[in-house]
Amino acid sequence: MSLSVAKLTALLQPLVTELGFEFVGLEYSSNPKNPVLVLYIDKPEGIAVEDCETVSREAAALLDVEDPIPGHYVLEVSSPGLDRPLFTPEQFERFAGEVAQVSVFAPVSGRRKFKGRILGVDDSEIRIEQDGEAIVLEHGNIAKARLVPDYDQIFAELG
Repeated sequence: MSLSVAKLTALLQPLVTELGFEFVGLEYSSNPKNPVLVLYIDKPEGIAVEDCETVSREAAALLDVEDPIPGHYVLEVSSPGLDRPLFTPEQFERFAGEVAQVSVFAPVSGRRKFKGRILGVDDSEIRIEQDGEAIVLEHGNIAKARLVPDYDQIFAELG
């Protein structure tokens, strides 16, 4: 049975929101030996370990009742971190101007991996700058996307 990320999102997003957190997204690795469900949450002041514990406890209870994942799996609740995953066109729009690393399912211009500044979003099309030119990626073709932190700038600000 193939498990739908959309079904898990529909189940867990309202719970995370009700608990007072932003539902960033989720990743499900259905490796038969070690299935893992990672749930990313955030809030303006950042995420503490206690926040992850709260969401983990509530999400585990809901998942036990609804039982959408057959068999044993590991549930992880995490902040998005500096290399924040991007799941929705709205998240790409929110981080326009930042650098992202994007992998696609079907090659675009002969490539499957892109790294460049997010230029913007038009409906479900994500525009990023790759090697000085604008590339358009269909959101539905994006397998995985993450921000690429500028550590030099981060350390300079902490300096």
